[in-house]
Amino acid sequence: MKSRQRIFAMIIKEFRQLMRDRITLSMTVMIPLFQLLLYGYAINTQVRHIPIGVVDQSQSAFGRLLVESVKATQIPKLKAAYPTVVQAQKALKQGRVQAVLILPKDLTQRAAQGRVLGQWLVDGSDTLVSGAIKSLQTMPLTDFDIPIRKAPPAKTFEVAILYNPSQRSAVSIVPGISGIILTMTMIMFTSSAIVRERERGNLELLITTPIQPLELMVAKIIPYILIGLVQVSIILGVGHLLFNVPINGSILQILLVTLCFISASLTLGLLLSTIAKTQMQSMQMTVFILLPSILLSGFVFSYDAMPKAAQWIAEVLPATHFMRMIRGVILRGANMLDMWPDTLWMLGFTVIGICVAAKRFSKSLD
Repeated sequence: MKSRQRIFAMIIKEFRQLMRDRITLSMTVMIPLFQLLLYGYAINTQVRHIPIGVVDQSQSAFGRLLVESVKATQIPKLKAAYPTVVQAQKALKQGRVQAVLILPKDLTQRAAQGRVLGQWLVDGSDTLVSGAIKSLQTMPLTDFDIPIRKAPPAKTFEVAILYNPSQRSAVSIVPGISGIILTMTMIMFTSSAIVRERERGNLELLITTPIQPLELMVAKIIPYILIGLVQVSIILGVGHLLFNVPINGSILQILLVTLCFISASLTLGLLLSTIAKTQMQSMQMTVFILLPSILLSGFVFSYDAMPKAAQWIAEVLPATHFMRMIRGVILRGANMLDMWPDTLWMLGFTVIGICVAAKRFSKSLD
């Protein structure tokens, strides 16, 4: 009887302690709810709404009708029209579009003669996108009132896959996996930084030192930058040697892009550290951030096929911007200026995040 009472008393004590731990309690509800929404609503395995550009050299009614028919498949989404192929290729390299449809001057004659109508240029750094565009090769021409003097061609369009012509999955996975690993380790390191000082009793010592909160935040992230650079070097180096992943961009650009992302991820970890009260809570928050970073960043599923609400969430996460930038630099040979919106966002996130973390830390001292 006494044993039951002791067990029952301990159960009551654990429940009360859990109810007082509001962060842990909220995580137990939010993590499964967030996963359900991600998998059920945001994640779409069908690639849709790929941003494309068009170079219509025919300037004909048939060309415009053909473009509308391609858009009607809902696989591509027309983002821009370019006057020349060179400008379209530049946009493809900079990541503004993921594919370009080129329609030649003799488009109507080609249709009447049963020849291939045009060509797709596709960014092969994302194998899901290139696979979806390839499905348009045999788009039927039954909806067009064009007198065909010969048998229809086996293919409506030619497809040229750039940057990854063999469509090897390792080429797109290796740069992306560096972002996932950095997200996990960098946020995990710094999310427990302030909490660890508190649990070890060092927080009072920090208060008595002349160091300012902003200086403390900067000092907390600098040692981990070197660790992050070592991790990226290992991933990309081994990926290049074992999986023959091409490195088309300069090492300097890779270094700068990685530094931006590491700084942003460490800053995000510091923000979590100012919220969490225990290291357990900081770990739970890290998992909460890691899950959407993997699912919404474009690493596994197509970013453009997600609903707008999911894309807004993805745009807040540093991993989404890094995924675009690292693939652009390594595979397409782009630079940070080519991808200036992502560069500007990560720099701004780092500066604002450090200031907010320093402000929260100073308030906790008060």
